[in-house]
Amino acid sequence: MSMSSDQIPVTILSGSLGAGKTTLLNRILGGVTDRDVAVLVNDMGELNVDADLVDEASDLSVDQGGVTELSNGCICCELRDDLETAVVRLARERSFDHLVVEPSGISEPAPVARLFTAGSPAAARYRVDAVVAVVDSRLFAETFSATDAPSKTVAEGEDGERRPLSDLLVEQVEFADAVVLNKTDLVDDAEFERVEGVVRTLRPDARVFRATYGDVEIDSILGVDLFDPGAAAENAGWKRALDAATGDGEDHGSEGEDHGSDHDDGGHAHSDHDDGGHAHSHTHPEEAYGIDSFTYRRRRPFHPGRIADVLGALPDSVLRSKGHLWIAGREATHLTFGQAGDAAAVEATGRWIASLPEFEQRSYRENRSDLGFEWDETWGDRRIGLVFIGQDIDEDALRARLDDALITDAEFDRDWDEFSGLTPYPTEPGDDYVLIDPTE
Repeated sequence: MSMSSDQIPVTILSGSLGAGKTTLLNRILGGVTDRDVAVLVNDMGELNVDADLVDEASDLSVDQGGVTELSNGCICCELRDDLETAVVRLARERSFDHLVVEPSGISEPAPVARLFTAGSPAAARYRVDAVVAVVDSRLFAETFSATDAPSKTVAEGEDGERRPLSDLLVEQVEFADAVVLNKTDLVDDAEFERVEGVVRTLRPDARVFRATYGDVEIDSILGVDLFDPGAAAENAGWKRALDAATGDGEDHGSEGEDHGSDHDDGGHAHSDHDDGGHAHSHTHPEEAYGIDSFTYRRRRPFHPGRIADVLGALPDSVLRSKGHLWIAGREATHLTFGQAGDAAAVEATGRWIASLPEFEQRSYRENRSDLGFEWDETWGDRRIGLVFIGQDIDEDALRARLDDALITDAEFDRDWDEFSGLTPYPTEPGDDYVLIDPTE
């Protein structure tokens, strides 16, 4: 992707509270000799402790304008406008070679990155060089333990609403170009191998570095030109696994091949959501680290109640799962299931293309040379595609439970409107149905 040489590179440093982002940031500032680095630090409290720590440990200061602080809010939501104003002002008032943005520990990196890539005033002056996730190896090992570890949550937003820590950690890793596995002195070799395996499975192309007190080579994370705005959301392990499985042919299962033409689907459809120091090893993570993953694909819908029971009680061996759901009684709605650790929910993410008016379906298909899936003459793009990632998953048992959740031949021939009220699956994009809530 061609970028103007006048654009200032940006490194987004994400990570949970206490992961070591500020320690790494101070190493960057102390070790950089050929770059003039500016810093923007975000803290959720009224007192910006991180900015003070950067101020104390470097030649930069808040008073002199080298460190810009945004406090008492999250820059991926409440302070987004403030972030844009701050970085544009920095570029106008100071001359520097590189900007490092350290969001608060509860921030998702994707909205921050979008600010610099979405045609905004900030995007005209900056380009994202890399998104770097700093992972507390001890916390990650405990959060994604295959045992009944206590659930962890973090507060977010002005109202202090809590969200699962596992969900936040996964989002930070899946969007990262480089991952620093920090605090490795607090885990043993077996725990580290498992943490690294999960991370490499969640984000296969990311550069992964092992660190204690943030001791990584600065040139390995700064000035690396790793971020690709067009591919960032597509490189998560679950998305790549689902896309790869698409090329293997549709898995129809053992039932339902001659159903369909006589069933009224109500004329429904979905906007395209799809189908989603160590250097990167080309060995598959599941082979190198004992992490299992498999893809489940069917062209028959789930029974709403039975699949809620299955996905709401996944075995502890499943650390991460995500994908597309086709639910009987929700033929118009494209639903996306997501699970990370002890949190799981189903979100409405648009409409199935096959539920759109015929002329819109035709236009969509004519403008896409490769749909990425097989278009079914009866059901169109309606399908199930789920990816499960974990350790020692009993694949046969889980596949059997999922198959049992598909509608039966007898149910297939019923009026599917009977299923619509069995569980509160959403219909409006952005709404969700929580299956596992660790905050309760």
